[in-house]
Amino acid sequence: MRAMVLDGRRGNLQLRHQAAPSPGSGQIQLRVAACAVCRTDLHIIDGELPKPKADLIPGHEIVGYVTMLGDGVTNFGIGDRVGVPWLGHTCGTCKYCLAGTENLCLSPLFTGYDIDGGFAEMAVADARYCFPIPMPYDDISAAPLLCAGLIGYRAYMMTADAHKIGFYGFGAAAHILAQVARYEGRQVFAFTQRGDLEAQKFAHELGATWSGASDEVPPEELDAAIIFAPVGGLVPSALKALRRGGCVICAGIHMSDIPSFPYRLLWQERSIRSVANLTRNDGDAFLRLAPLVPVTTKVQVYPLEEANKALADLRDGKLEGAAVIVP
Repeated sequence: MRAMVLDGRRGNLQLRHQAAPSPGSGQIQLRVAACAVCRTDLHIIDGELPKPKADLIPGHEIVGYVTMLGDGVTNFGIGDRVGVPWLGHTCGTCKYCLAGTENLCLSPLFTGYDIDGGFAEMAVADARYCFPIPMPYDDISAAPLLCAGLIGYRAYMMTADAHKIGFYGFGAAAHILAQVARYEGRQVFAFTQRGDLEAQKFAHELGATWSGASDEVPPEELDAAIIFAPVGGLVPSALKALRRGGCVICAGIHMSDIPSFPYRLLWQERSIRSVANLTRNDGDAFLRLAPLVPVTTKVQVYPLEEANKALADLRDGKLEGAAVIVP
């Protein structure tokens, strides 16, 4: 198979031809049809997340078709279309797994980080951590649902009954969750980089009530804010926009340091929370909901050998929606 491999040098992937992986017990082998690009891929490739596996194939928003079953697999058959998310394996025995919070597992494995991912023609995955893809979606449109959708949905659920929600960073995750919010009758306030009029226009096309620069104060107080951009400096800005008792959700796996800020921004029972990974229950719930909205994804397609360009376009803010790699 062909694969884009991180061979120890940060910032660039190398195209290789290598043997396709064989499924072990409990695993499935799949032919990759599409794999979306996530900002977490950038954090791994740029060395901001330490110790990825050697000769890593990144990519954790995989849509593929089952080509081989490992021993003991009963939930999928040959030819089934499946989605493979970031959470690739948990121990099942630690106190967090036993409490139903497997996203906090003490010994997890993550797709495209500890386990080779989908920037390749073939992949293997633990069958227990894969999802059937809803039929209304084609392969390319479905790929961003597997992380931008799933982990974005977990962040969104942390806003509880918030009606006015701010999205800081209007990229792959925000453009999906904005549709869910509008479907549920909530108001979306979109915050972008200063001067990014295209992103602000895109937000309005998806039903945002207001859009503006991330350092602006919206015209109404927010009940909650989700920070999708990996910028710690947005936390004080979001706190300024909250009503009393509101919550800021930090949705990324990596974020630059949060600067000091006056206690008065946090006072009056405002709070800050982080999101860690996802659970399989999150995936089941979101993939049932997405076709009902219906969530549509805006994508830009890249062939496998142009994975570095896709990553560069994401890094440079040149994408509207999500990048998807098609082997």
